[in-house]
Amino acid sequence: MSTVTTIPPLLLIEDEPSVMQFIRTALERNGYACRTANSAIEGIRVLASGSFAGVISDMRMPGGASGADVHAWLMINRPEMKNKILFITGDTVNEETLKALIDTGVPYIEKPFRMQELMATVEKIFGRAR
Repeated sequence: MSTVTTIPPLLLIEDEPSVMQFIRTALERNGYACRTANSAIEGIRVLASGSFAGVISDMRMPGGASGADVHAWLMINRPEMKNKILFITGDTVNEETLKALIDTGVPYIEKPFRMQELMATVEKIFGRAR
């Protein structure tokens, strides 16, 4: 009898419903399981209560917390995930966002992006879905 290994899902943190749906659809079509959160605060709550293969997070979201806050939480609470995070942003001209991207060293892709670009980056960071 063979054992089936279940890979934990990716957590997608994105406040824009259309962007969240686009990314979730791309991930699921390519074999990735996905959970979602619509704010950094909700994302941190979800991370605290489950196991995840990695995180894809928007940088700037309403609610007083950002992708950089998610990254900081991971570094303290899940340091084994330090290389399992991808930022997405449409705001690289904002000094605060740019500083956070540089300071964290987390890979990122800029909105708008194509599905092929997203999936190539996802596979590079998280590996191919099985």
